[in-house]
Amino acid sequence: MGERMLDNTCNEFIDALASKEPVPGGGGAAALVGCLGMALGNMVGNLTLGKKKYADVEAEILELMARGRDLMERLKELVSEDAVAFRPLSDAYRLPSGTEEEKAFKEEQIQKALPEAARVPMEIAKMSVEVIRLQHHFAEKGSVLAVSDAGCGTEFARAALKSARLNVLINLKLMKEGPLKEAMYREINEYTEEGLQLADRIYDYVEERL
Repeated sequence: MGERMLDNTCNEFIDALASKEPVPGGGGAAALVGCLGMALGNMVGNLTLGKKKYADVEAEILELMARGRDLMERLKELVSEDAVAFRPLSDAYRLPSGTEEEKAFKEEQIQKALPEAARVPMEIAKMSVEVIRLQHHFAEKGSVLAVSDAGCGTEFARAALKSARLNVLINLKLMKEGPLKEAMYREINEYTEEGLQLADRIYDYVEERL
């Protein structure tokens, strides 16, 4: 896949997502949603900069926005990386399984492709938690006139996290038991617990300020 998926128009991406093609899928959509959530956080930052009332936090806001831009770029990349990672697994699922040899080869190819297919949504989940962490700061330190946008960005990132989790779990379910599978289960559970708890706190905080 030479070009990034997000180099297409929004309509082209949506049409591709709605089609019967295996990619883009839930993982790529999750990465895009997480990126949109971070964009809302950086919007809060831009609406805060230059305001006398927030002059004492301007340096911190600039730092947060720089981190936010890095996260947006990484999540954009992950939209395409998820498609690249899933393609070998999709191809493996289509392999014939009429004979015992074909069944064994198909299972071998599936097991070979599963770790990478799970790794990319795992990173999407990780990046989504980072987005939620930044939203916490934007909600507390950014312009009160844009606090709802920090809340919305948090909810986008929450959706991205939970969606990425599902994409990790469906791949782990098929993986053979072993240390890698156990470690990935622990990792995704840690991201989910931290991200959802913090997202709940941010949502409550934002709602109280409205």
